[in-house]
Formats: sequence, C-alpha cells, structure tokens
Amino acid sequence: MTAPDPSDGPGPAGPVPEDLERAILGGPRSFNAPEVAEQTGVTLDEVRRLWRALGFPEHGLETAYTDADTAALSTLIDVVRSGLIDFDMAVNLTRAVGQTMARLADWEVATLVHRVEELEAGDGATGSRLGSALRLIEEIEQPFDELLVYVWRRHLAAAVARVEALRANEEDLNTVQLTVGFADIVSFTALSNRLSENRIGDLVELFESRCADVVAAQGGRVIKSIGDSVLFVNDEVVRAYDTAEGIINVVGRDSRMPDVRVGLASGPVVMRLGDVFGPPVNLASRLTAVARRNRIIIDEATAELLPEDEFETRALPARPVRGFGIVEPVAVRRS
Repeated sequence: MTAPDPSDGPGPAGPVPEDLERAILGGPRSFNAPEVAEQTGVTLDEVRRLWRALGFPEHGLETAYTDADTAALSTLIDVVRSGLIDFDMAVNLTRAVGQTMARLADWEVATLVHRVEELEAGDGATGSRLGSALRLIEEIEQPFDELLVYVWRRHLAAAVARVEALRANEEDLNTVQLTVGFADIVSFTALSNRLSENRIGDLVELFESRCADVVAAQGGRVIKSIGDSVLFVNDEVVRAYDTAEGIINVVGRDSRMPDVRVGLASGPVVMRLGDVFGPPVNLASRLTAVARRNRIIIDEATAELLPEDEFETRALPARPVRGFGIVEPVAVRRS
C-alpha cells in the first residue's frame, strides 16, 4: 500500500497545523536561505536582512521558505535593480510592511478565533477547530486580499495629499506642523488589577475603537495605541481640540467606561515610518499627567493657535515637566 502524500491535503484523521499553514501561505516550505539567494540572484546577507526586516527570525539552513517568498523577493529586487529605489530603501519599506502586517495579523486572528469557535459549535461543525479554520480561510481569503489592497491605496492617496498640504519646509521633507494629542485612561494599572483578563481586553478594545472613530471623524490620524493610551495627530488645531473633547464625551462621560485625560501640544514634528517624533509628541504625553479627570490640558503653542473668540484659556501654575524643565500648562474650554 502506497503511503499518502502529505501534499494531497488532510487525511482521514482530519487536518493538521501544517495544512492550515499551507492554505495561508499558498504552498509548502520548500527552500532554505541559500537556495532562495541562488534563485533570486541576491546575496545570502541580503536575503537575511529582508527577512529580518519583515519581522521574522533567521532559520539558518532550515527549509523555511515557500515559492511565494521567493517570488516576492524577486519582485522587490527587480525594483531595486531598476534604479527606482536602492537596497537600503527597500529594507525600510519592507520593515514598514512587516511591522504593519504583524499587528494586522494578530488583530485578525484574535477576532476570527471567536468565529472559529462559533463554527465548531454550529450545524456545520467539522469536528476540529483546524477544520473550521481552514474553511474560514478558504472563504475569506480572496475578499480580504482585495480589501487589503483597496484600503492600502486609499490610505496611500490620503498620505500623499497630507504631505502636499502640510509641507512646511521643502528642504526637510519629513517635518510638518501638527497638533499632537495623547489620550490616557486614568489609573489603568489599578483598574487592570481589579478586572479579569477578558474584561480588560474588552475595555481596551472599546477604548481604542471609540478613540479611532472620533479621530477619523475629525480628519485626524491615530498614530499608535498602547493599551491604555492613544496617540493621534491633526493638522487643524480646532479639530484636534474637538477630537480631545469627543474622546472625553464617548469614553470619560460613559459610566461604563473609565475616566480619561487628554493632552494637546503643537509644533513641528518629524514623520517617519508611520510614526511621529519631536517635542510636541513628548509634551502631549507629559501633559496628561497634569490634566484632571475628563479634562483637556494644552501647551502655550496650542493656546496661541486657538481662536480667541471661540475658546477660553487659563494658564495653570508653572511646574517641572520631565524633559522640558518648568512648563506652564494651559486649561482650555469653549467659550
């Protein structure tokens, strides 16, 4: 009797983890790093640099790469060889994609695992979670691939438009004038010690989603979320204030949610790799420690930008702020 070929798919005992991996990757692992380098015509060091940039560990001489890995690397190297970008730029772009997709993948799996449980509990149960996961992957792969490319194009168009609209100094293509906001859950550590892991997860997810909705509605961008805090930016100071006020309304004033504090700071920031850097970013974060519960605190630069006929500002007592020396925070509200 001939032994079954593993490539023929799951056997009578049902699917195994390798079947799910092949379904996602589009094929089995067939090559090691030297073989990928030979097929693509790049050095072994370049293969390893790009693999690390994607966020994966090196595998030495282990068979760890698929046909799709080799094809993707060949496509990227062809762009480099065309002279459009150099190799270092290719590594930077690869790192950006890797970091973005790693978080997206974790988010998707955490969401879809609940659907897998539902499928296994329903009439169409396959008898194993792997079976339901395979069925789910087969059904959503194409529409999500198309959605991914569509959303990337929309965000690329929006990013190009922002760069053109915000360009303050043509000699420094990464520096723009923005208002930076930092929203922070009050006493999150103490709160997390009182709640179950599931409740904390639900709370953080709800906090992030509500903040993201408010930021998007005001034409801003969420730069990052770190569990109990969200960093956002806006090129219009009034919209940044409205974002801060909106977050307080949908989070801090909801009796089912914790209190929040929001700090705003304005000035030149450097935009790199999807992140923002500079004094306004750090100051916005520091100001949250000054703010009272469900209040907004701003810096002097933001106060000067707000229309005097629409807002009332009040300088608070000067105090030391880590990294900035003595700072006069400003309380603000609409007139």
